Amino acid sequence: MWASAILCSAALSAADSDYLSARRKMDSIESDRLRSGTRVEFAPAELNAYAEKEAPAGVRNPKVQLVAREVVTGSALVDFGKVRRAQGNPPGWLMSKLLDGERAVSVTVRIRSSGGRATVDVERVEISGIAIDGRTLEFLIQNVLLPLYPSAVVARPFELGHRIDRLDVGTRSVGVAIGR
Repeated sequence: MWASAILCSAALSAADSDYLSARRKMDSIESDRLRSGTRVEFAPAELNAYAEKEAPAGVRNPKVQLVAREVVTGSALVDFGKVRRAQGNPPGWLMSKLLDGERAVSVTVRIRSSGGRATVDVERVEISGIAIDGRTLEFLIQNVLLPLYPSAVVARPFELGHRIDRLDVGTRSVGVAIGR
């Protein structure tokens, strides 16, 4: 019993340490004080600890997987009704019947960036084991995602900010390169 408690405590401590490390790195980038040419690396453990701590209400067990160069998969258990309520937009009766309840969600994106701009292309979405891609995915992005989240930027370039020149997504880390 004691060994179990010690292992659990060590796991929590490691996760907290990874979160604090990621938070410090993000704060240093957001301070706009890093020198040009600086590179800040985020390990998968840091990304996952950050996702776990910062996940909104209705999102549980978020995981980030660095799949390949420029390719990331994020997964979580999501209760879309809780997410909408937490945002101050409770769904009506009929929509709550469709949205309520946890579902396994996985999203694979390709992230390309250079010159202070990035483009995120959604390649695949899976909800409760049902894959959504191609034209169906494009339809859902245009007719569900963007109307609900008008500030979401998908499949078009956007400014990275904080003098970030590019994001180097690899299988072992995500590097943030600071420009001028």
